[in-house]
Amino acid sequence: MSKQDTDTMRALHGLEHSSSSVRLQAALAVGTTPDPRFIDKLIQRCASEPEFYVREMLTWALTRHSASMTVPELLQEVRSERAQARSQALHTLSKIGDRQAWPAITRALLADADDEVARSAWRAAVVLVPEGEEPELAAVLSTQLGRGERETQLSLSRALIALGEVMLPALRAAMTDPDPRVRTHAIATERLWRDPDAGFEFAIEEAKRVVALGRTSQEG
Repeated sequence: MSKQDTDTMRALHGLEHSSSSVRLQAALAVGTTPDPRFIDKLIQRCASEPEFYVREMLTWALTRHSASMTVPELLQEVRSERAQARSQALHTLSKIGDRQAWPAITRALLADADDEVARSAWRAAVVLVPEGEEPELAAVLSTQLGRGERETQLSLSRALIALGEVMLPALRAAMTDPDPRVRTHAIATERLWRDPDAGFEFAIEEAKRVVALGRTSQEG
């Protein structure tokens, strides 16, 4: 066995090591010296790796390989039954930025029951959306307004804001939604778009006051 093959085997075994620091170093080594033989193992590891910083290194290692070889594999992973596999595959596709992956960003993924998957899908969609399809994407994303806790809501707001002015019609339609959580999130997102320095917490609290006053005036 050549030294290169020995190094390859050592790196592949390192990705499965019980120590997260060893796994991190193995992923770094794989990304530093890309080899198509690593791709399947990197993708498999993304689906099960418990440590965030190791997953980020695995993603980086995948981006160091040819997109023509990684993207088809990642597109299969997007349909996995494992939430982490879907989430990491979407995250990696957003980092690669190959727009051929766009058809895989389905409405089902954008509304995935798992928050991490949905958030990864939102970020990937904003990166991969073809020119001219941003308004339609904004309309789909707006159906998720009011969902989840603050971290999830901030992710959605950032995705909508990244689309620019084309998202305003969808956002303003959501401001009249019967659900106060949807109205609050929509108002906060517009405030954040107009004043990025305001901060999400401030925008949400202000939006809550607007919604409460609006409800009171209607009742009055």
